[in-house]
Amino acid sequence: MANEAERKRKQSIQKAMHQLNIVEEYYAKIIMLMSNKTRLKLYRKIASLMKNRFSLMDALDMLHDGASNGGKNPSEPLAIALAAWARALNNGAPFSDALKGWAPDRERLMLSVGDVSDLENALLNLIKVTEGSTKMLRPIIGAITYPSFLLMMSVLIIYAIGVYMVPPMIDAAPNVRWHGMAADLVDLSAWIKDNWLVAFASLPITMAIIYVTIGIWTGTVRAIFDNMPPWSLYKIFTGISWLLALSALVKGGTPVSTALRALRRDASKYLKERIDKTLVFVNNGDNLGQALAKTGLNFPDKEIIADLKIYSELDNFEEALDNLANEWLEESVYMIEERAGILNMVALLSIGAVIAWAVMGTFEMQDQITSGMGG
Repeated sequence: MANEAERKRKQSIQKAMHQLNIVEEYYAKIIMLMSNKTRLKLYRKIASLMKNRFSLMDALDMLHDGASNGGKNPSEPLAIALAAWARALNNGAPFSDALKGWAPDRERLMLSVGDVSDLENALLNLIKVTEGSTKMLRPIIGAITYPSFLLMMSVLIIYAIGVYMVPPMIDAAPNVRWHGMAADLVDLSAWIKDNWLVAFASLPITMAIIYVTIGIWTGTVRAIFDNMPPWSLYKIFTGISWLLALSALVKGGTPVSTALRALRRDASKYLKERIDKTLVFVNNGDNLGQALAKTGLNFPDKEIIADLKIYSELDNFEEALDNLANEWLEESVYMIEERAGILNMVALLSIGAVIAWAVMGTFEMQDQITSGMGG
């Protein structure tokens, strides 16, 4: 009876795949690629079923049965994904290849390198790395968006004062010779009226340039900029994501040099530079900590490098690296939130200073208008 039920489930999957059209499958792939939460939930369910001694195929069959409501809704994105994975496995592909087009390359990489005969633990490691990276993104987004919003508000306030408040005051006293803060406010008013597009576009353009170049800018100068935001935030995020992935691969039995080369495949130009320089020294016999120190790039972090110099010589290096990565994840989230608080405070003080300067400049204009009329 069990064999008969299994045969029916497999027939259900094959029938479902025949009924699908290209548009439905393409839409399902978009859903899976864009939703980390959905993928991680599936990975967790697969790992849980495998922990209870189900084979990967049986796990996919059971999950497909639930996602498709017993085969009644085969066009559900989850059901489509599970059916496609099962079909690929039936054709002899490994699970990492079955995920091609359905999951990011970095996730497939985690399941394709090293000893993944224990797929359950490989999936759990993958979940840990992805959740760790996601956990880092939230405070980073907050650290950038709120100060940027306040800076744009500062530009808007200056524009409003320069366009709507200053010109009438100038018209009221055309012969007054402005000086001090009043002169600065008048000059700014004239500039912002003529260059309002530059004033409003400068910050978005600057942010766009940083966003485009932050992953491809390399070299000695970049290493210096890594000490200040937003580049320092990118360094922290990239460093912890890399360390989490490295620890997961090493814990799965992958040699450090092999893991480094594997992580290089899906890396940004920024990270590739750091991995390549590290690999040179690793290939010459240095341990991971020594190699990172010799690159001179302070990546991922000075303290981490110092710890890795010690841990790399320990018998239980794999376990020590895993603990270090998890500890640094927690510390990094706190560090980013702390820096975000500083950036927010600086932005608030900046907008306060702009308002105070504009108000004082306006008062000085009024005083100078009064003095001019009295003279």
